[in-house]
Amino acid sequence: MAPLPSRRAVLRAGAIAVAAAALPTRALAAARPDFGVSAELFGLGAVTLLPGPFRDNTLRTHAYLKFLDPDRLLHTFRRNVSLASSAVPCGGWESPSTELRGHSTGHVLTALAQAHAATGDTAFSTKANYLVDQLAVCQGRATGVGFSTGYLSAFPESFIGRVEAREQVWAPYYTLHKIMAGLLDVHLLTGNAQALAVLTQMAAWTSWRNGRLTYDQRQNMLDTEFGGMNEVLANLHQLTGDPAHLTAAQYFDHAEVFDPLAQNRDALNGYHANTQIPKAIGAIREYHATGTTRYRDIARNFWEFVVGAHSYAIGGNSNGEYFKAPGRIASELSDSTCECCNSYNMLKLTAQLFRTNPADARYFDFYEKTLYNHLLGGQNPNSAHGHHSYYTPLRPGGIRTYSNDYNDFTCCHGTGMETNTAHTGRIYAHSGTTLYVNLFVASSVSWRGFTVRQETSFPESPSSRLTISGSGTIDLRVRVPAWAAGARILLNGAEQPATPGTYARIDRTWSSGDVVEISLPMTLNRESTPDNRTVQAVRHGPIVLAGAYGTNNLQAMPVLRPSTIRATSTPLQYTATASTGQVTLMPFYKVHGQRYNVYWTVAAETPPFIAHYPFDGNANDATGNGLHATLAGGAAWTSGRGGQAVDLPGSGAHVVLPAGLLATASSFTIATWVRLDTVTTWSRVFDFGSGTGAYAFLTPRGPAGGARFAITTGGAGAEQQINAAAALPQGVWTHVAVTQNGDLGVLYVNGAEAGRNSAVTARPGNTAQNWIGRSQYANDPYLDGAVDSFRVYGRALSASEVASLHSTGT
Repeated sequence: MAPLPSRRAVLRAGAIAVAAAALPTRALAAARPDFGVSAELFGLGAVTLLPGPFRDNTLRTHAYLKFLDPDRLLHTFRRNVSLASSAVPCGGWESPSTELRGHSTGHVLTALAQAHAATGDTAFSTKANYLVDQLAVCQGRATGVGFSTGYLSAFPESFIGRVEAREQVWAPYYTLHKIMAGLLDVHLLTGNAQALAVLTQMAAWTSWRNGRLTYDQRQNMLDTEFGGMNEVLANLHQLTGDPAHLTAAQYFDHAEVFDPLAQNRDALNGYHANTQIPKAIGAIREYHATGTTRYRDIARNFWEFVVGAHSYAIGGNSNGEYFKAPGRIASELSDSTCECCNSYNMLKLTAQLFRTNPADARYFDFYEKTLYNHLLGGQNPNSAHGHHSYYTPLRPGGIRTYSNDYNDFTCCHGTGMETNTAHTGRIYAHSGTTLYVNLFVASSVSWRGFTVRQETSFPESPSSRLTISGSGTIDLRVRVPAWAAGARILLNGAEQPATPGTYARIDRTWSSGDVVEISLPMTLNRESTPDNRTVQAVRHGPIVLAGAYGTNNLQAMPVLRPSTIRATSTPLQYTATASTGQVTLMPFYKVHGQRYNVYWTVAAETPPFIAHYPFDGNANDATGNGLHATLAGGAAWTSGRGGQAVDLPGSGAHVVLPAGLLATASSFTIATWVRLDTVTTWSRVFDFGSGTGAYAFLTPRGPAGGARFAITTGGAGAEQQINAAAALPQGVWTHVAVTQNGDLGVLYVNGAEAGRNSAVTARPGNTAQNWIGRSQYANDPYLDGAVDSFRVYGRALSASEVASLHSTGT
């Protein structure tokens, strides 16, 4: 969140989810169950953190919450309604002259409620109750000072009038959302009835204020950042059943942002990032409230775009707080990358999407990546009060800076408090007798008479151990990360199936003392940026390693020599030689108080063999280039031509390939084996693109009846095509390949040329959405069949080389 003018749970058990925390804790009466939910996250009090970095962060934040003087937070609220206050005003973004004043009180309310729910410590609920009581006093004086009934804020209601009139103002509704979300959390997590009463009056004011406007007036108003107003109002609707709250939530449906997302178009370039992420969280909550699949698609497509095309190696996103063009990473390294609020909100969205589809392991693969590499290191471990960073610089020689007790209060200071009081809420999930283990965090969970204790020092060690206390049936699902090739799971010493990129399943009757041992091999690898393959980040398993540079404020990106990287005796720590000399590589989340480097110049050119996916039980790249794929939408494994293949049953299942696979390639080959169970017009064997304006695809049957390869950078009307005379056959393994050399494109079927076009001048370029089995067009069918041995080359194979791939079955 940037200063002007640049811009800007609880469920009833098994029923309503409060997305502000997405954490069920108490069983308060809720009027409406959520639509489309297949798993629930555990309440904060059901899970206990064991010693480790997350517990350390939590304890620092708890200390800060106990330290904070609530009267200093209340000062501007009291003065706004002409009440006396002798408290020292806060500084920074909470100063009496800052237009965003009051937002931190909402964050504090949520953090206090979460801390109470996790610990039962009444010091947190007592402070929350005091804040609520005093806010109620301020709200009660609204009409006496000329404000409308129900209005509550630390700034005058005229700020809202400035939004409606499209006059310059920071982000009034953003602040109101924080306060409303905090009140809802205090009600849900501590049982405070007054918090709900104050919130309900704020919601009624919101409904009245926006109901007076025309649709066009509201849509124009939504260009000013409004936080998660649609989210908190949808949550309130689920809790109370009052349809007025849902109507008010939908007043904040921003068509300018929602419409492209509903059409599966990435139009995020140039938009303020953390203004948009809460809108997507609101969309998934509106889906849960209404069952309207358009809302679900908006949220899901947004997640796919941000994770696949707008995120850095640490999981964070944005440069200067704004989304850039899809795939722009190497060219967007600065001191203002990766606002921490963005990642906080992306993890909220991820948790809600997991509830909707818990079988998709990609959600917590991304969650793990972002939690460890961005937010865990966002807190200063040398601060007793857990001071937090705003941006996470990723330019060479960057350094973290942090908030302070009373003279900062940025948005990330606030979300940092929320992040570090809620770590227990997403480690595990449940549905019926099914228990999901999502994260490898030292902890224990109590559930259905069982206690499951997870002992681990992950990521310092590549393993975790679950010990069961209690007897009975549990359908245990353990996430096997996509990066963990060679993962093993042992039940009381006996090997269990474990496929990377899925949840391993052990469904049995358990006895006290049963032990599940999880081994997660972590190898050294590098992640290339999609816009420049020579710019790479180094990872140990999922953990990004940074070069420690002390006081050296680098002036250029160092050149790393990968062959010199050597492990040390310290876990996750290496030494290497770079153009700057010898450097120590260590986990990025541990780099504090010194300058660092995350992205390096490594190689020079597009490799002749870019990626190979044998699909033998995982979606890893077999070339050693580290360009691993992931399965999505229910894709699974089936028998292949030899070994296994990926099964795509035609109902949303597909494979997600890395962005920018052919970004720097002037010539290319894409080759694979495919077995079609159904031959469907416009389904896709593959589709490399960035939406419906630029793509390169192969369909088994085009409108003329034959297989078609098409490439364009100007939409459907500018397609350059290669058409075969016949469709790909059904029920048999068929080898297909497409090559482009200069302007010559050739389509091969079973090793023989099936079509050519000598005027293929377009190139795939830096595509952000590279899929097997899925189209850039949302209404096209998914592939119904299986795919094996998918290959991508940075050169055009000759006809004899293609024929050899077919004849040898590779």
